[in-house]
Amino acid sequence: MPELPEIETLCRQLQPIILNEKIHGFEVLDSRLGNIDTMVGRKITSVVRKGKSLEIELDKSDRLILHLRMTGRFQWQSSHQALPSHTRFIMAFTHGRILCIDPRRFATVNLRDNVCRNNSVIDPSQEYPVSELWKIAGVKRLPVKSFLIDQRFLAGIGNIYACEILYEASINPWRQTFSVSKQEWTRIATVTQDILHRAIACRGTSVSDWRDLFGNKGEYQNELKVYRREGYPCPRCHDAIHRMRLSGRGTYFCPSCQI
Repeated sequence: MPELPEIETLCRQLQPIILNEKIHGFEVLDSRLGNIDTMVGRKITSVVRKGKSLEIELDKSDRLILHLRMTGRFQWQSSHQALPSHTRFIMAFTHGRILCIDPRRFATVNLRDNVCRNNSVIDPSQEYPVSELWKIAGVKRLPVKSFLIDQRFLAGIGNIYACEILYEASINPWRQTFSVSKQEWTRIATVTQDILHRAIACRGTSVSDWRDLFGNKGEYQNELKVYRREGYPCPRCHDAIHRMRLSGRGTYFCPSCQI
């Protein structure tokens, strides 16, 4: 699933292409997306990321909320070429078009009024209120990894980056949140921002379906320390990286140096 760095990559690539442009056409090719009110002629006034979602604001106080879910991605075509398989909708402009390609058909698109906007979400790439999160975590009895990927607390972190963050912070994913000290939360915050910023600079992590707006793979997979490295030696202690399931997700960690 595309996480914060991948959606931020899309956002930054889309901004110079579609900002202040008018939508020339919008065609839904998959009935699962439902009916979407016409947007033809509407002007795009901003393109922002909120957690794992992409929000495209339109004139007349509306915004498109797009979530790519498991296998969704966007592709820009500057000329009308053949549509790739699994194209679910087309957003056209006078100088090209955006395709939503999604083999598993989980991606969603919704048109909403800006009045309903919720700005309370914490973006861990920009802010990390350690004291506040430490207090919240202190009354929770759940694994710290589950806390990190719970979008009610932090928006944008998923399985890949949670594994990498906890490895860099030397925290066992199964540690109960109430046992993590404020000093350890400070360490988690520091490595979180470092990892997310480096992943954004690499245009995300391509371990399966992820491609950027122009069809290129990200490069952060070349810097992963534990994710999908089961059996490889730990870069710190050289013991083998393990993989176990936590809350239904494959979790990669070093049992020797993550305590």
